[in-house]
Order: sequence, then C-alpha cells, then structure tokens
Amino acid sequence: GAQMAGVAAEAKEIGLTIERAAHGDAAAQRRLGCRYELGNGVVQDQAEALRLYTQAAEQGDAIVQHSLGRCYMTGNGTAHDEKKGARLYRKAAKQGLADAQLGLGRCFEDGAGVVQDEEEAVKLYRQAAVQGFADGQYELGHCYAKGKGCVKNEKEAVKLFRQ
Repeated sequence: GAQMAGVAAEAKEIGLTIERAAHGDAAAQRRLGCRYELGNGVVQDQAEALRLYTQAAEQGDAIVQHSLGRCYMTGNGTAHDEKKGARLYRKAAKQGLADAQLGLGRCFEDGAGVVQDEEEAVKLYRQAAVQGFADGQYELGHCYAKGKGCVKNEKEAVKLFRQ
C-alpha cells in the first residue's frame, strides 16, 4: 500500500516536472536532467540529460552551467570539449557559484580549456574559499604551500588547511 502510494507520488512529481521543463522552467529542466543522468525514476538517458541541462544553462542557471561544464570537461554524455567546459564554468563562477569557481580555478591551474594562469587560479580558489567552500580552501592552501600563483606562505596554508 504505502510503497505503491510512494511510486504514484513520484510518477506524479516526474509528470509535473516534465510539464514544467517543457514550458521552459530552468529549475525543472535541471531536476529532470539530473533524473535522466542518474536514471532516477526514468530510464537513464545521457543525451536527454544533456539536452535539458543545455536548455537550463542557456537560461543562466548557474548550478546547471557548472554541471554541464563538468560534462564537457570529462566527456560524460557528450564530446570532450575543455574550452566549452571552461566557458560554462566561467558563466557559473561569475554568478558566485563556489563549485564553478573551483572548477574554473583548476582549469587555469592546469591550462585546461584556457591559457594556463596560476594567478587567476589563486583568485578563483580564494573566491570559493571565502564562501567557506572546503575544496576552495584546500586548493588555495595548496597554492600558498607551494608558492603556486602567489607568494609562498606556509602560515596561511596551514590556516586554510585547518578551516
């Protein structure tokens, strides 16, 4: 009984999400894209996930711009395209999304999809770190410890690692 009610409720929720996504609701496109990417309540379909993510990203959804950027960086569900991935990370990073600031920072540190620029990487890691984002604090600490893109500062590195 209760399990069937749960299945029916999920089916209804998916139906509403499909309807909202079809009408251009970026958050619904993101949620539905995630369901297709993971095969959660729908048949897994990377191409459909990518299509929905692209629609939401074009509307300026920072979370999905980051997710889609990661797809292009890794070649997950699409062609591997680091330049496209870095562009999407940049759009999301400009909106203040710490995950995207971290991703774009790594692009600049490694020269993936952008011209390598360790100072720019440090700037981006700092933007993520000041939001309390642990991975940003770690990467910034690593840069201070190695003097990568900044003046070496082991005290600052230790402080960041302890946060």
